[in-house]
Amino acid sequence: MDNPLLDMPGLPSFTRILPEQVEAAIDTLLARNRARIAALAQGAEPPTWENFIEPLEILGDSLERAWSPVGHLNAVMNSEALRAAYNACLPKLSDYATELGQNRALFEGYRAVSAQEHLDATQRQLLANALRDFHLSGVDLPPDQQSRFKAIDRELSRLAAKFSENLLDATNAWSKHIEDEAQLAGLPESARALARQTAERRGESGWVLTLDFPSYQPVMTYADDAALRREVYEAYTTRASEVGPHAGQWDNGAIMEEILALRHEQAQLLGYANYAERSLATKMARSPEEVMGFLAGLAQRVVTPARQELEEVRDFARSLGGAGTLEPWDLAYYSEKLREHRYAITQEELRPYFPISRVLDGLFKLLERLFDIRIREVQGVETWHPDVRFFEIRAGDGDLRGQFYLDPFARPNKRGGAWMDVCVNRLHTATCDQIPCAYLVCNFSPPVGDQPSLLTHTEVLTLFHECGHGLHHLLTQIDYPAVGGISGVPWDAVELPSQFLENWCWERESLDLISGQVASGEPIPDGLYQRMRAARNFQSAMQMARQLEFALFDFRIHLEYDPARGGRIQEILDQVRDQVAPLKPPAFNRFAQGFSHIFGGGYAAGYYSYKWAEVLSADAFSLFEEKGILDTATGRAFRQHILEQGGSRPAMDLYVAFRGREPTIDALLRHSGIAVAA
Repeated sequence: MDNPLLDMPGLPSFTRILPEQVEAAIDTLLARNRARIAALAQGAEPPTWENFIEPLEILGDSLERAWSPVGHLNAVMNSEALRAAYNACLPKLSDYATELGQNRALFEGYRAVSAQEHLDATQRQLLANALRDFHLSGVDLPPDQQSRFKAIDRELSRLAAKFSENLLDATNAWSKHIEDEAQLAGLPESARALARQTAERRGESGWVLTLDFPSYQPVMTYADDAALRREVYEAYTTRASEVGPHAGQWDNGAIMEEILALRHEQAQLLGYANYAERSLATKMARSPEEVMGFLAGLAQRVVTPARQELEEVRDFARSLGGAGTLEPWDLAYYSEKLREHRYAITQEELRPYFPISRVLDGLFKLLERLFDIRIREVQGVETWHPDVRFFEIRAGDGDLRGQFYLDPFARPNKRGGAWMDVCVNRLHTATCDQIPCAYLVCNFSPPVGDQPSLLTHTEVLTLFHECGHGLHHLLTQIDYPAVGGISGVPWDAVELPSQFLENWCWERESLDLISGQVASGEPIPDGLYQRMRAARNFQSAMQMARQLEFALFDFRIHLEYDPARGGRIQEILDQVRDQVAPLKPPAFNRFAQGFSHIFGGGYAAGYYSYKWAEVLSADAFSLFEEKGILDTATGRAFRQHILEQGGSRPAMDLYVAFRGREPTIDALLRHSGIAVAA
């Protein structure tokens, strides 16, 4: 049987990829790559960019081309067989990556090339990053420590995958079957219809609630039944823990402790005091003190207004006859009631104006105008699910610049959240010309019956966010994967394009492009728009305080880790909440067990990046506020200096090239409705 993972001249053939083919393909590619790398490292000719670096880039890309669809399918079409095949490959890929990072001959080859004078700025940046990464992989360590480093890498890879699996399984395991519609009082019709459709697909009568976000969020926001809100809240916030409805069944507690211990040990092997220091080796922030100072400065600005916002909700809840004590499962419910009272607006009122087809059409027109590109859907391209659509991006002159898949809707066996991931990298050499391709994945409410998918404004923001990441990958003009697209971009700058693009979801000119009433096509009425704008910063201080809670918790558990005391995960989380959280969660809340960004993803000791990049994005958007929201010249400048450059130059240099100066925090505070100090 042909193995589609070994013969992939174009895009992946998803329907032909079988779990039993995965391990064999990876084994073949790893053996092939090892043989070619050994030959390159022992080459008789002095290493040059052309005979050494480019072949290594091509080898790395060939492996990524095969592994990318496997990892992607494991996230969006999870099955027992695919999960087993995926997990069987993780230690092999981890070992291979560590071997390369500790290969002294390769290191010396890179060092020799870096000393050559004819290199351009992009090549020099790639080589500087590579030499740094060799050191971060333990190339300088003695053999016994290298061996330990490799074992840690392998185990961390396994634990991260297990963390994510536990969370997915715990999410899928819980559901609530409801026969009495009175229990659903307050829920909008869109949420009831989804619950009804879920029940029907399970062959059940009535309604079924799940912990998928399109089901969970409406219950917390609209359900009049406080007991139902509490039940769903408890199920959601105890996922993958030792408490709650499935206590101990998929518990991530021990996994988190192991992850923190291993990260700390690995950082110390490299000479860092802790993993927070190690994390910053590849970021814009220069020290843990700078990060903590940045977060503390924001906290100082937002904690008092956040607590004032909470008191407003408490007072309003009392005025409606609510209990004297505002519980966490009450907060979203009464906040929404207060928003309605104060601004006469709800997310549900906006939903009919955002049918997904209109949003996508308007989004593409906006991007075309801002960045001088053309986006068109292409039919007949093989995908992994009927919901998936495929698009191509062309430059204004017609040249093909990139392609992407869009998988918009929630479904069983699909990981929650939203993300962009790499399918194919741009790679351009004398022998290779590869067009970049991306996956854009969301978990929006699917169409129900004959009704098209209608997005909330929050979901529109999510779509724009992931599209920003996608453009960063797809519009790169850097020829080498190691510093093209999002690769080589410091993690605290990688959120710049994504958060930047969200700004257009609030502007009249752009909203008129992306919205239209589902039946009539009419734009959002001016009165509704004004109420929407007025409500933009509703509880913005509480929202920022919540993000600071996540960022401080993440950074502190890595900065303060002590092997003698363990992770102190809940202890530190409680301390952080004492510092910044307006409303304390109940004792059973196990937020950390579901914090996949830092335990299952790439944000460890780096969650602060969202806020760091938000400063950049707000400041960048302020130039459009000066020049015009749809100013093509400014859009082209952003494309040329940010989107096209990837990691080819230091992030601050690229930002200054676009903005003409370094960023200030003023725009972020202004956009959030928080007073700027005089």
